Amino acid sequence: MTTIATLKDRYAEVRERIARAASRAGTDADRVLLVAVTKHAEPDQIRELIRLGHTDFGENRVLQLVQRAAIIDEWLHRHRTTPGVIPPSNRDAPAQGSEGEWQCPAMPGTVRWHMIGHLQRNKARKAVEVCRLIHTVDSLRLAEELQLIGARREKPIDILVQVNCSGERQKSGCAIAAAPHLVAEIETMVQLRVRGLMTMAPLSANPEDSRPTFGRCRELFDEIRESGDVPPTFNILSMGMSGDFEIAIQEGANMVRVGTALFGEPRAGADVEDESDDE
Repeated sequence: MTTIATLKDRYAEVRERIARAASRAGTDADRVLLVAVTKHAEPDQIRELIRLGHTDFGENRVLQLVQRAAIIDEWLHRHRTTPGVIPPSNRDAPAQGSEGEWQCPAMPGTVRWHMIGHLQRNKARKAVEVCRLIHTVDSLRLAEELQLIGARREKPIDILVQVNCSGERQKSGCAIAAAPHLVAEIETMVQLRVRGLMTMAPLSANPEDSRPTFGRCRELFDEIRESGDVPPTFNILSMGMSGDFEIAIQEGANMVRVGTALFGEPRAGADVEDESDDE
């Protein structure tokens, strides 16, 4: 098997795998948004992906999220006055959305950060200041904290409700049975906007082992949408990481979180589950 040596090659390979999985699922690859998980990436690698036209990046920890965002924002600011440094168009296609935020490519040189790790309430304000979408709201208490933070802003905070569809005790996420009620409660909070669901499958060497977890989350996602209790903007299903994102797409994901497949294996001593929800 040929080793994919460069980030550009790995990026092209991941996008091709997304396209093949989308084709098998009977959908368009343009409807699947790739979130590049930068936990083990170097700043130069993030900058290279931006040059390649990528927009969406995810971080697991708030401190690292804030630091990475500041580094990239400073770099973008310096280069906005130098035409040609940032590509004039963006190849990355956001997930479906009726209000436009996730339907149209971002403006040249912009980056959207995603908080994909477990979010502690005392760090929520810092996360909101930086990220465009929080994937890991799993309790009413966290939602209430975000609502208080949102009251000081002029626009709602976009979130996903994290559901523990695998049933693993060590996993974050609300229980499947509790998810519809949690979504309904958050829908009453004027400063929050529930955009959909997020889940994680159990770690396994066999990607097929993740299919039941993803299938159950897709069923739950459809049940909530069909209930009529959520607006059309409830349209994001974030599932799948480096080892199983193709299965996730086949099961209905329109947002995948990929780190290792893009940036390579983490260095010795680093956390292995680089697209996880750790904090």
